[in-house]
Amino acid sequence: MLSAHVRVYDTVPYASFLVPGLVMMALLQNAFANSSSSMIQSKVTGNIVFILLPPISYGAFYAAYAIASVIRGCVVGMFVLMVSSIFTPIGFTAPLWIVVFALLGGAIMGTLGLIAGLWADKFDQLAAFQNFLIMPLTFLSGVFYSIHSLPDFWQALSGYNPVLYMIDGFRYGFFGLSDSPPAQSLAIVAAAALGLAVVTLALLSRGWKLRH
Repeated sequence: MLSAHVRVYDTVPYASFLVPGLVMMALLQNAFANSSSSMIQSKVTGNIVFILLPPISYGAFYAAYAIASVIRGCVVGMFVLMVSSIFTPIGFTAPLWIVVFALLGGAIMGTLGLIAGLWADKFDQLAAFQNFLIMPLTFLSGVFYSIHSLPDFWQALSGYNPVLYMIDGFRYGFFGLSDSPPAQSLAIVAAAALGLAVVTLALLSRGWKLRH
């Protein structure tokens, strides 16, 4: 088995190390897909008008998409975790950290999905956004490896990937071990969530690419 030949943390089998990363990756990708697909479908089919006509605030508009994305991402993540736990032991050292990073990660990707849906005018553009931005960010974020196994240049470059801190903090909740201090990861992820929320609310208030 691969676990017999690869070990990241001395006390954690490699198969167990993989699980939090795979769970978070599924959560993030589904959170993005939920808001982005909902927005682009509404724009392409023209039923976006039924969302814009009711007297709801931009904050409520944003919250509806973000919360729905978080829920979908967390549901998928829980199923991945349940199935994975059948095959390898999983611990829960700090459950609160797991919940916090799951919620923040889902909110970030749900917000990015909303931005992508606003920007895209057709499904091909949305697919390009996902394939050239979201997929590399999630796959090159320490899901399958520790960044300490990378050369110095790639370690430094990985430090600019916010998804790295989502997965690293999430993994800390399972094992109590991480590549970066969990408080640092939390600060970076929370700042990213807040910054994206502010940008998205500004775009919505302007009606950017919603009203032609």
